[in-house]
Amino acid sequence: MLEATLCFLIREAEILLGLKKVGFGAGKYGGFGGKIEAGETPEMAAVREMAEETGIKLTAQELRRVGHLTFLFPYKPEWSQVVHVFLARSWDGQAGESAEARPVWCPTSEIPYARMWQDSAYWLPRILAGQQVRARFTFREDNESVADVVMEEWP
Repeated sequence: MLEATLCFLIREAEILLGLKKVGFGAGKYGGFGGKIEAGETPEMAAVREMAEETGIKLTAQELRRVGHLTFLFPYKPEWSQVVHVFLARSWDGQAGESAEARPVWCPTSEIPYARMWQDSAYWLPRILAGQQVRARFTFREDNESVADVVMEEWP
């Protein structure tokens, strides 16, 4: 199964989201991240992806691992993946738009869940509240709707 990362930057009462412009999840808001390449740790991939997608420079020490999410797409198995989720509260640089995503600072009280993958409403509020989450989401035939959720605090 594919392994990937998601990373969110947090400042005061705001979160940096990306409006995905191309590829998987185009048109949706979410974190920044992507596939873990051969020889990379999840932290290395998160640092690389953040730099590629926003120009933000992070170190692995600035990342806090907050989630381990499994996404199962029975009707499109090639989309199934395990995602390592990170938060960062310190970094270098300003977020800029890339070919992949347009970064948007959003108040944490106004996160556009209706314009995100449906699973986000289950786990993102918990992570923002300080929890670490392990979850498994199974999607319906439309590959959008969540059919089943198994979630627990982690570790």
